Amino acid sequence: MSKVVLITGASSGMGKKTSEFLAKNGYIVYAGSRKAESLSAEGNLKPIYLDVTNTESIEEAVETIIGNEGKIDVLVNNAGYGLLSTVEDGTDEEMLDQFNVNVFGLLKVTRSVLPYMREAKSGVIIDISSFLGKMGLPLLAHYNASKYAVEGIVDSLRFETLPYNVRVHSIQSGLFGTNFVKEGLVANTKTTAADSPYKDLVAHFVPIVAAAINDGPDPQPIADAVKMIIENEDADIFVPVGGEAETFVPLRKELSDKAFEQKVKETFGL
Repeated sequence: MSKVVLITGASSGMGKKTSEFLAKNGYIVYAGSRKAESLSAEGNLKPIYLDVTNTESIEEAVETIIGNEGKIDVLVNNAGYGLLSTVEDGTDEEMLDQFNVNVFGLLKVTRSVLPYMREAKSGVIIDISSFLGKMGLPLLAHYNASKYAVEGIVDSLRFETLPYNVRVHSIQSGLFGTNFVKEGLVANTKTTAADSPYKDLVAHFVPIVAAAINDGPDPQPIADAVKMIIENEDADIFVPVGGEAETFVPLRKELSDKAFEQKVKETFGL
């Protein structure tokens, strides 16, 4: 019997690539998104409306899948976006929205799926995190903090699900060629204003990140890593994928805090 997968944030980028890839490889994939109407149902790929900020939406989606399939074998928490802002400029609404999607949404979807996995004594939960869940960069403190939180959730949840044979993993993504800059990045207007006291930092750093994403590699390695984790019971807990992740995550472990910070300064010209 084919495994049933629920993927959030599946209308574009890593989520769409992973949904299509798993469906082509025999998985029954429910591609959750607020833009479900933009996805085409084809073969094993089944678009479903799911807004991670709306608890009722989450519960309805999960109940629909259970009604149709009787189970959810795999959850891929992919939905997320990035706030570009200094800590000084970030508004209450911006910081709450950042955590509402990247952290609270992830927790709510996981909360809704877990009872079915626990009862089945089987399941895999994969959280799409970031190398920025292990290191900081300027103008991304809110995003960094949300991904640090995701890493902490994985660390703790694994102990809770251990008796029920539910594995929990994180993919620490690097920068890939997606539409993240266009659709997944929200900029604080004060930070990006021409008269901002941080204008020199913005002028230097934002083009670096934008170029790395716009000109980055295809996100197929993320889809490959998701499939590997599902199919390999001995997969690592945290799986770095992509150039930045594969470079900086190991360095974070090897170097002292001060030496690592110096490496980041040198790499990004800070």
